[in-house]
Amino acid sequence: MSSVPVVAVVGRPNVGKSTLVNRILGRRSAVVEELSGVTRDRREFDADWVGREFILVDTGGWEVSPDGDISVAIKEQAEGAVSGADVVILVVDGTTDITDDDAGVISILRSAEVPVIVAANKLDTSESEWNLDRFWKLGLGEPRPVSAYHGRGVGDLLDEVVSVLPETLEEPISPEARRVAIVGRPNVGKSTLLNRLLGEQRVIVSDKPGTTRDPIDVDVEIGDETYRLVDTAGIRRKRQIAEDADFYAVLRAKEALETADVALLVIDSKDGVTHQDQRIASEAVEAGAGLIILMNKWDALDEYQRELTERSLPDRFGFVSWAPALRVSALTGARIGRLASAMEAVFEARETRVSTGQLNRSVRAWTAAHPPPVRKGRRPRIHYVVQAGVSPPTFVVFISGGDLGPDYLRFLENRLREIHDFTGNPIHFVTRRRADRR
Repeated sequence: MSSVPVVAVVGRPNVGKSTLVNRILGRRSAVVEELSGVTRDRREFDADWVGREFILVDTGGWEVSPDGDISVAIKEQAEGAVSGADVVILVVDGTTDITDDDAGVISILRSAEVPVIVAANKLDTSESEWNLDRFWKLGLGEPRPVSAYHGRGVGDLLDEVVSVLPETLEEPISPEARRVAIVGRPNVGKSTLLNRLLGEQRVIVSDKPGTTRDPIDVDVEIGDETYRLVDTAGIRRKRQIAEDADFYAVLRAKEALETADVALLVIDSKDGVTHQDQRIASEAVEAGAGLIILMNKWDALDEYQRELTERSLPDRFGFVSWAPALRVSALTGARIGRLASAMEAVFEARETRVSTGQLNRSVRAWTAAHPPPVRKGRRPRIHYVVQAGVSPPTFVVFISGGDLGPDYLRFLENRLREIHDFTGNPIHFVTRRRADRR
């Protein structure tokens, strides 16, 4: 259990919960759109006000009679957020009457043993508060007029929130959990994988593509290590992005990849390796993230399909042949236990260092046997190579003469991998030109 108090933001769909969350955080972290049901999973953010830290939870809209499995799951997620909160902010639309869905949320909150603060949203001016008294009859205390969009009244709301927060317990400072992004095309089983690793229905799972729109951050123990997993929205081709919410979901998925230490690329084994899978793997390499490929839904394949998929891997994923590929089933948990050792190996390899002396002796031997090719009438000469960093392993190559092409850098990479363990990690090269001596 976290010692930091939890504040849950709840309410029916489209009353401005995510807009209020963004206003409190001071950044656009939650997807906002003028459609109900845009927020589906509950999301947690680190927040603070006047020096008091708390966890802010954004939830999907609560409905009395949800339509469809996804809406039912949203309702359950919102109820789960309330049960784990220390303070609840109930957001209502201050410009409309109380609806049946509002009443349904209120009935739950009256029985909850936590302080509830009513935020009457969309009240942009003091003149718009003329009918605020009707929210007193909810029996949840004084309603607070706010405009999440303009920021009006949000400071007073937060003053009240922190005044009822429980005391934060002191606990030893632990190092930041290593970040692991779960990426892949829509509907390949990313959220199912996260729920399997958590052992609970933390993220909504549906056969409908695009169920996850926001990245979901959560700490989970895998083996003996704790990782911060980010379940991202499916990365789609641009022509498939029809809604603004999908656009921002793709944007945040790529942002998660940029900050991740390791990416778990989930593949639907029934589809085989697609062009989009290759593109996502390339983005992970470009971002410098470690990479583990999870061939999901493996148990759903017959022997012939498995053989076809196995044969396609070296061809489609030859450029990331160094990445471990696990055959798993997130739904049943089959072979998921192998993920712990794979992640441990990839994280260990991210810290691999090669001494400068050994590195340059090896490079001299390789270039003597296979000199760089002549380009534009000039043959490049490698003077010196140094490892500039880890996570990912990065090497600076000092050259003169012609240019080193990508093909020769791949040659150097392959030779390095033959004698050093860089399992699951891209190797980045940076070339620096040394002036020719006259």
